[in-house]
Amino acid sequence: MKRFYDTVGTRERDGAWQVTLDGRGLKTVKGADQMVPSRKLVEALASEWDNQSEDLDPASFPMRDMADYAIDVVAHSRGEVASKLVTYADTDTLLYRADRDEAILAKQEATWEPILTAFEKREGLTLKRVSGVIHALQDKPALAKLRDKMAGFDPFTLAGLEAMTSLAASLTIGLTALEPDADPVALWQAASLEEEWQADEWGRDYEAEERRATRQTDFLRAYEFAKATAA
Repeated sequence: MKRFYDTVGTRERDGAWQVTLDGRGLKTVKGADQMVPSRKLVEALASEWDNQSEDLDPASFPMRDMADYAIDVVAHSRGEVASKLVTYADTDTLLYRADRDEAILAKQEATWEPILTAFEKREGLTLKRVSGVIHALQDKPALAKLRDKMAGFDPFTLAGLEAMTSLAASLTIGLTALEPDADPVALWQAASLEEEWQADEWGRDYEAEERRATRQTDFLRAYEFAKATAA
């Protein structure tokens, strides 16, 4: 598609913000006004439009796509999204450790345990660590507590959390990334520990490295989206 606008702007209305193209406010893919909750987020959305060349690149609007998803989907189903997210606690990457005779175990415990213990302290719950790959269900009261917390998030924060959690295969990583002092790069590295270990052990493949780099970029962008929501 050819670029169909000359100027990109933003406007505020009733405490929310909207990108404008030649003075006209943008709508979501489902036709709702694309109103976002912060100046920082609307500026990020405007930048995507402003950086387009003569031909629009649909793949270069990830923040817009997350905003549309938050407005069109999450805003109408926060409980369902929270229920979906809490299932990641049962399969959380950080909870599944290698067997005692495997060399990677020491690195898993050194990297993951501080994240998990801090998470448990903040949330007031305990999660089961699992040795090996046998699936173990977490305690229902702990999961219910996490679900209720997430159902109370605004749609934009929840959309960013969903993206981070699915990319990291870890709800603890996703929720920890929302903390004010979070280090998103370190959190992504923790989530990728096993992949990196295997690559170091068996050699690095160009396509696998490219996929990991893309997923890291997507994770960090979802982090910026969630953080911009509260800015």
